[in-house]
Amino acid sequence: MTSKIRTATATAAVTAALLTPLVAGSPAHAGDDDDRVERTGTCSDGARWKMKAQQDDGRIEVEAEVDSNQAGQRWTWTLRHDGGRAASGASRTTARSGSFEVERKVVDQPGQDTFVLRARHAGQRCVARVTY
Repeated sequence: MTSKIRTATATAAVTAALLTPLVAGSPAHAGDDDDRVERTGTCSDGARWKMKAQQDDGRIEVEAEVDSNQAGQRWTWTLRHDGGRAASGASRTTARSGSFEVERKVVDQPGQDTFVLRARHAGQRCVARVTY
């Protein structure tokens, strides 16, 4: 009988733990790591990318990093939000890390928001994507 009670209690605890995020639904706050979405990937020619999105004061903060491990490279880039251009520019990789970053805060559209960063340098290409 005791093992049945323990099993029932354990099952109830697991069920409650799984359902709590669905029921709680508290608003996200800036700085919470719980609401951050982060992705990584590779570019052509050995470079790597990392991209993350999170809530920040009612907007979405998007950060992307391209790391080629070579300082002084000039990369051109475009950041798209749900298909439309949110920003574009050119950046140089820095001396110590061989990387550059793009950071923007954008309006949080209804539903899921998809961000795509495309970056190019001398034949190298990066396409980073995150959906928030």
